[in-house]
Amino acid sequence: MRANINLETDAYTFAVTYARAKGIALGAAISELLRRAEQAPSPSSPMLITNRSGLLVKARAGRVVTLEIVRELAEDDLG
Repeated sequence: MRANINLETDAYTFAVTYARAKGIALGAAISELLRRAEQAPSPSSPMLITNRSGLLVKARAGRVVTLEIVRELAEDDLG
């Protein structure tokens, strides 16, 4: 499949370096890296769990994780 994408400079540099090191095309390198990332185990978080319906919820509150909760957790990690 052919697609145009915009990458951040550091991601592009990494993908190009990876492709050159493996001796493969840039598109193949990006595909390989995405597949590897998809297969990587998810880090477990004591704050987030998956409920019986398969939804990601905040552990102690049982609330479905919303964009606002993600932003709040991201700010906590940075702060």
